[in-house]
Amino acid sequence: MDSARGSSALDLVGGWPVHAAAAGYVTAAGGSGSTGTDRTFPLASVTKLLTTYALLVAVEERTVDLDEPAGGIYGITLRHLLAHASGLPFEGDVLLTRPETTRIYSNTGIELAAAHLAASSGLPFDTYLREAVLEPLAMTATTLGTASPAAGAVASLDDLLRFGAELLAPTLVAPATLADAVTVQYPGLKGRVPGIGPMDPCDWGLGFELRDRKVPHWTGSHNAPETFGHFGGSGTFLWVDPVAAVACAALTDRPFDAWALEHWPRFSDAILADAARLSPRSG
Repeated sequence: MDSARGSSALDLVGGWPVHAAAAGYVTAAGGSGSTGTDRTFPLASVTKLLTTYALLVAVEERTVDLDEPAGGIYGITLRHLLAHASGLPFEGDVLLTRPETTRIYSNTGIELAAAHLAASSGLPFDTYLREAVLEPLAMTATTLGTASPAAGAVASLDDLLRFGAELLAPTLVAPATLADAVTVQYPGLKGRVPGIGPMDPCDWGLGFELRDRKVPHWTGSHNAPETFGHFGGSGTFLWVDPVAAVACAALTDRPFDAWALEHWPRFSDAILADAARLSPRSG
């Protein structure tokens, strides 16, 4: 993969304190650019976006309903699980709070949501994900297998950018379905963005973290509040800015920590500037 001609933002990736990286962007107008290796990387929690998308397809197929009971715990729905509003902990199935009272980021919740889809569809979740999302989008380098639907996928940058393009202009689900998924669910809940800190409010959609006006944040200071996406503890991210009509992704071999909060926001702001300058619509 080569940097798009004239894109200074992609040059920043060479200064990241990592051994291997791949990063790039796509725009709704057809612009794109990328740099780095074509190898695959563990996505960690960016996996949640793929899992969520499979569930959105299942909602449209009426295989599941967002407001039906899920997870086998009284009072918890599929919507609660995807919105991290179930009261379940990061790991484990013992409720910490009543649903809809606190935003508790929960791998368990996403895994229960995937298990609910598997039970409702009669297909193993990885099969449903492959048939409903990965194959239609030609994401041939992306795998889940028996790994966690919350954090176990492996993918290449090209695949992740294909998914980003889908999120800019959905073809597998109706635009209204995606719009609901990237709208705040249970507004006003306090919570914590893992690795960053407490947020009040801690806005989340269905599987998608919402940028809103969180400070600090792993996206750029110029990303619109409507920006949605996720980062992974393995040093990965995907964000989609529907106002700028840009999706941006990065994969690295260094776990998320302070280095990412130093470099990612600057990179994101530079991508937004370059994408606007290089867009075919800018003349």
